[in-house]
Amino acid sequence: MGYRNKTYVAFASEDISDYRMMEAWKANERIDFDFFNAHDLFISRDTSKPETIKKNLRERLKNAKQVILLGSEDGKRKGGDGDSFLAHEIELIIELNLPVIVVNLDQSRTVEKKYIPAPLLDVDYHTVSVSYQPKIIMHALDNYAVTFATSEKEGPHQYTAKIYSDLGL
Repeated sequence: MGYRNKTYVAFASEDISDYRMMEAWKANERIDFDFFNAHDLFISRDTSKPETIKKNLRERLKNAKQVILLGSEDGKRKGGDGDSFLAHEIELIIELNLPVIVVNLDQSRTVEKKYIPAPLLDVDYHTVSVSYQPKIIMHALDNYAVTFATSEKEGPHQYTAKIYSDLGL
């Protein structure tokens, strides 16, 4: 199901290689991993003015149904600095009330607040944290994201060890 909804992947520029790996998983026929990448919409050039880039980020996020946030210390720092493009994305995510799957790049399966930007923590935003593995990310896209709008949960959450075990992880 996650492959049908536009998914926005938010990350610090230092984590671009991890984003590229996710694109490689998607392209690999042997890996069951797919998502409709919202980054393919409203493309900005590196030479675009910051205002143009921010406008395009808004349009991409308005068209997204869910967000994968690559969780790292750089992502936390930039997502909360109030100045970077990632900080702008975090503001828009909250404004648009989009489901956020925090993908811990260190493979942790638990909530790692050291990777979640302060604006999400400050408003006790409902997120789910998963390890950086295709199967659990797809599980979150297929399950968490579709129930987000009707959930009354607040704050960061994680899946149980049983969910990982059931997925063969």
